[in-house]
Amino acid sequence: YLDINGLKYQIQMSRYLNPADVEDREYLIGLPEGTEELPPNEIYFGVWVRVENTSEDETLPAATVWEIHDTQENVYRPMAIDTDINPFVFEPVEVPPKTVIPLATSAAGQGPTQGLLLLFKVEIDSLQNRPLELKFSNGGDSTEGTYALDV
Repeated sequence: YLDINGLKYQIQMSRYLNPADVEDREYLIGLPEGTEELPPNEIYFGVWVRVENTSEDETLPAATVWEIHDTQENVYRPMAIDTDINPFVFEPVEVPPKTVIPLATSAAGQGPTQGLLLLFKVEIDSLQNRPLELKFSNGGDSTEGTYALDV
């Protein structure tokens, strides 16, 4: 767990996604028009995150800035996915006290990762430029979390 600004973040899993795989296709629902086909030098890379607010009485904002950094100074940011039609996607929300997102009653909370998806387009060469680091923060706040990703 990483404790950042009163919230506990846990990276449940990270891996590349295969659009031809039945399970992975469900994670890609809601991509902007025309982004389904990737160039041969790019892959979809998913990071599933869980966020917990252990506060007794304070609602706290989840991280709004997420980036993957490789050792060659390449930076990747999450793709926009329509959260109205894809229940697995992370969106920065206010996390109520004593609450874990994804909610246990949600599709993401019941899914195999029990985390919400951040989807990145990553150049295949970057997978060799390890470690890949996930960096996140609450925008204007200077406190930053860093997590080494499995590839």
